Amino acid sequence: MLNIYNLSVSFAGEYLFEEISFQLRAGDRVGLVGKNGAGKSTLLKILSKEMQPDSGDIASDKTLKIGFLKQDIDFIQGRTVLEEAYEAFEEIKALELKIDDINHQLATRTDYESDAYHDLMVAISDVTHHYEIIGGYNYQGETEKILQGLGFKRDDFQKKTETFSGGWRMRIELAKLLLQSNDILLLDEPTNHLDIESIIWLESFLTNYAGAVVIVSHDKMFLNNVTNRTIEISLGRIYDFNKPYSEYLVLRQELREQQLASQKNQEKQIQQTERLIEKFRAKASKASMAQSLIKKLDKVDRIEVDEDDNAVMRVRFPVSIQPGRVVVEAHNVSKNYGDNHVLDKVNMTIERGIKTAFVGQNGQGKSTLAKIIINEIEHKGTLKLGHNVQIGYFAQNQADYLDGNLTVLDTMIHAANETNRSKVRDILGSFLFRGEEVDKFVRVLSGGERNRLALAKMLLQPFNVLVMDEPTNHLDIKSKNVLKEALNNFEGTLILVSHDRDFLQGLCNHVYEFKDQKIKEYLGGIEYYLEQRKISNMREAELRSEEKKGPKDTSNKQEYTDQKKGKALKNKLSNLEADILKLEKEIALMDKDLANSYSELSSKPEFFKKYEHKKSELESKMQKWEEVHSTMDSIQ
Repeated sequence: MLNIYNLSVSFAGEYLFEEISFQLRAGDRVGLVGKNGAGKSTLLKILSKEMQPDSGDIASDKTLKIGFLKQDIDFIQGRTVLEEAYEAFEEIKALELKIDDINHQLATRTDYESDAYHDLMVAISDVTHHYEIIGGYNYQGETEKILQGLGFKRDDFQKKTETFSGGWRMRIELAKLLLQSNDILLLDEPTNHLDIESIIWLESFLTNYAGAVVIVSHDKMFLNNVTNRTIEISLGRIYDFNKPYSEYLVLRQELREQQLASQKNQEKQIQQTERLIEKFRAKASKASMAQSLIKKLDKVDRIEVDEDDNAVMRVRFPVSIQPGRVVVEAHNVSKNYGDNHVLDKVNMTIERGIKTAFVGQNGQGKSTLAKIIINEIEHKGTLKLGHNVQIGYFAQNQADYLDGNLTVLDTMIHAANETNRSKVRDILGSFLFRGEEVDKFVRVLSGGERNRLALAKMLLQPFNVLVMDEPTNHLDIKSKNVLKEALNNFEGTLILVSHDRDFLQGLCNHVYEFKDQKIKEYLGGIEYYLEQRKISNMREAELRSEEKKGPKDTSNKQEYTDQKKGKALKNKLSNLEADILKLEKEIALMDKDLANSYSELSSKPEFFKKYEHKKSELESKMQKWEEVHSTMDSIQ
């Protein structure tokens, strides 16, 4: 399908990779791995013909179709989900415009007997026929089918793409790729921003994909489940094995150990030959033998051991000052995006020193609550930060918080103050920005390098509470391990939004699950949370309930009884909600009366008696609502 021969790319006089060669065949599912900045995304851009190499050749069939899913998706604002998905059909959309134009001419012109009018009749026939052949009459139905398969509801089709979270926008882009029927898929960090449900769907699709796939990912489980081949870029070379990632690591280590052993034996033989040469050189009768050994030694092909790039960043998050016991307190926090209700009367208290994980499907409000905590978005209800709380924030869409026109060094200098400006180069060095790398513009950095820069920039501001939204996106596997160790050693308070069980395991001691506009607290780590949910992994935790339906242990009679009971509880819940709403309105009116006419009402004890009664009744109704809701959850 695709032949890559002696490909080389260099930046600022240094080779990113040099004279690399490999082939892509139908059925290949390649995991393209390597540290941040090794050249993975650059190689994908070259394969997609978005970028030209310095030298080398790429040979392919002329009809080969390549689809490229980039790290950063940039939709044009104002388009609906359907309109964006239809962008997959460039040829069909162009033909639709052409058909409209010809029909308009046919409707407005009156020279029916002219050759020009006859040519238009022939043209509309030809264009309509071609339109039918390439699926013009079927593409809209196919688009809706794919979108629904990816989890979108019909109600979502007419919503603007900018109203969806990063994970849902990624699904729209995936839908476009699937609708294009590509021969090769190039996927750059496809699991970033995706919830587990989406990842499982993508795994299933890619496993059955007939064409070739090249995937850049730092998700070990995803690579192991999907790939059948691994190509690593390291120090300008590639290592290519027909194995998934974990098996490749074992083979790579075994190969290196064999190389070391062979090199050691060869070195012994060379040293022995050199001793003989020195011994024979001293004797005239042995001079010819010495020359023969020298020639033999010159012909020896020295065994080289593959170099390993073991450079990793060094991270330490110091605590600024000691905050109060309670660092975040939320009461009745709600948030809507138009008609989309994300959070509804959420209550939460986070105490000093606690490491908390926010888990749940995309779109359930995890990032929204994180942004409310850092006071980035407006909301209903109250959220208070404790005494002396200083927040450090790492955003999911980190690129939006960095200026692409600044260099790495300038980015840090602008964020520094008088006390730490002299430490900027040392901090950058610990995050692997060394030498001339500090003069790179932010816009040319890879996703992982931008994340490293964002982490470095955080250290220039004092904080004792860290709010991190998907910090492992784009980070290579070694960097993820370093970051996890740094967060484990962080003595402040941590709030972490993540889908990555490996990363959360042993790191967080508190979990909030986001589901159906509410949050549920688990006073333990990820293992405790999974145990309480009676599931074995995060994937099960995030699957939609309708996808989890399997053989039922209960009889039809019991199922019918539960349904009947559930319906009764639902009615009771609705009645309680109506009562609560009514009481809240009545109390609000009485509060208003108190504010306006307190001196007048103070002489009316029956008013205060009625006021306290309504507040007590509201509290009782709220308690009953929680009990009914809890019973409904247990039945479901």
